[in-house]
Amino acid sequence: MKQLLSLVLAGIVGGLITLGGYTLLQPDTPAPYPANAYAQAVKNVNLPAHANAIPFDFKDAAARAMPAVVHISATMSQSTRNSGSDPFRFFFGDEFTNPFGGQAPSGGTGSGVIYSSDGYILTNNHVVASANELEVTLFDNRTFRAEVVGTDEKSDLAVIRIDATGLPSLDLADSDEAKVGEWVLAVGNPFDLTSTVTAGIISAKGRNINLIGGSRSIESFIQTDAAVNPGNSGGALVDAQGRLLGINTAIATRTGIFSGYSFAIPINLAAHIADDIIQYGSFHRAFLGVTIADLDSEYAQELGVNISQGVVIESLADGGSAQYAGLLPKDIITGVNGREIKSVPELQEIVGRSKAGDVLHLAINRRGEEKKVDVRLKAG
Repeated sequence: MKQLLSLVLAGIVGGLITLGGYTLLQPDTPAPYPANAYAQAVKNVNLPAHANAIPFDFKDAAARAMPAVVHISATMSQSTRNSGSDPFRFFFGDEFTNPFGGQAPSGGTGSGVIYSSDGYILTNNHVVASANELEVTLFDNRTFRAEVVGTDEKSDLAVIRIDATGLPSLDLADSDEAKVGEWVLAVGNPFDLTSTVTAGIISAKGRNINLIGGSRSIESFIQTDAAVNPGNSGGALVDAQGRLLGINTAIATRTGIFSGYSFAIPINLAAHIADDIIQYGSFHRAFLGVTIADLDSEYAQELGVNISQGVVIESLADGGSAQYAGLLPKDIITGVNGREIKSVPELQEIVGRSKAGDVLHLAINRRGEEKKVDVRLKAG
């Protein structure tokens, strides 16, 4: 019996020794927090959002823009339609087909943007070209007969007017400050679906798509991927704050409907032309007096210069502004009024926004040497 008790006692002692050794070999583990323990809050760094960051939604911008966008119905006579002046052909080419079937409309519909509270409205020239009658429908469904105040075919802009006062209009954005990647809204009446809003971003600036043609055309479009379709012409391109950034004008398409890119006249250019039309009845253009071409790396090598962007003067008009200021063929314009110039559309837009008598401060590269030349613009 004594031997049995000795064995049991030895087993108990051995177990206690083993348990104690296991405990000593374990890493320290923190005790659980008591229920009322203080836990320091995570420190957040709140940085201000960039002004052009995507808003939570676009409802405020859309609410500002929609009342200032109108529906325009243009009616043409049979003889005008037969003359080939159909605005749909201008916009989409001779292969335009009605996406809903049937014949192309006898005339057309488009959009416009109220420019002033006393009835002046901006739209595209091709919306109102050759129209015998214009009818404008406001956001509140009131309708008015409209008259054409003036047009500028070379920029595809027109101003019309209705007999009304107290109309809503939009603040103007600075289209020079708009950035690629910035959110924008297109507001208009595609396919007669009134007050339609679509969203996208600015895809590019200073685009020339050879829509208008001719040596005196002004094409420096804002390119966006906001959906624009037939009927959006002349409508508003607005920024995320609801300010007017441009006038929607054209789309890149092979089918007559939106295929991914649309184009708008920058408001800085459109407002200058519209102000002239309202004041004088037509756009009083100033001219630099040059024929120009884009510089690229191959042309730069030919000219022996170490730059690859700018605008090359190909020839000078006799007695023109550029010749009088001392500019020469093959001079490369690299800047105007402190703004860098990389392409022909950028230069065309700046000259198009200027008046006769204005002085442009040009930065040029002449055979590799940088020079400054002041040019006083003349009327064309």
